[in-house]
Amino acid sequence: MHRVSVNRLAYETMRDDVDVLVGRQLRRRRRLLGLTQQQLADAIGVRFQQIQKYECASNRLSVALLWKLACALDVDVAYFFASAPRPAAPHPANQATPERPLGLEDRAA
Repeated sequence: MHRVSVNRLAYETMRDDVDVLVGRQLRRRRRLLGLTQQQLADAIGVRFQQIQKYECASNRLSVALLWKLACALDVDVAYFFASAPRPAAPHPANQATPERPLGLEDRAA
């Protein structure tokens, strides 16, 4: 039987919450600008059904698409995450600093 750590479970729940938040922010901004899903889809090169799925968080956005959406909606990428809660801070020994960037040996498998 596979066991999932509490930290990993919290991360996955957070990830899902962030998908929902990004979708809500996407819909809010699109409507604020008076754009239809079709108009936004045309602007970024996808079908309107994809916009529906992003807004409902049934599909995840790639970084490239998030960038295109931010440009099309005239917002910074951070707009989509503005009200996202921060997860608990990792142990200081596992944090990257300018003097000590995280290497492959520091990352969890």
